[in-house]
Amino acid sequence: MVLACLFLALAAIGLVLPLIPTVPFLLVAAWFAARGSKRLERWMHEQPYFGKVLKDWETDGAVSRKSKLLAVSMMLVSWIFALCYASVWAIGAISVVFICIISFLITRPEPRS
Repeated sequence: MVLACLFLALAAIGLVLPLIPTVPFLLVAAWFAARGSKRLERWMHEQPYFGKVLKDWETDGAVSRKSKLLAVSMMLVSWIFALCYASVWAIGAISVVFICIISFLITRPEPRS
């Protein structure tokens, strides 16, 4: 339950901060909620934005094109910000993580509906 709330908070922060991806944290939060709190899991599925993302993922393993574009755009903005302020090692680590996340996202199918 604690981990579900932690990852849900990170997903919510990711809605407004470009440095934090929303969808991966949301999926992890849902995974923990399903094992720790059926009430939290149900609440997450009832939310207008979170619920649609979770339903698409659970039924088809899908991520919407809009979510993909937003995530990739925000990661690009974050990477450019890192170029200005981070060390070479941090930029390298961020680049590897972003490449992995982007590769995962773009290979997911889009929802059928």
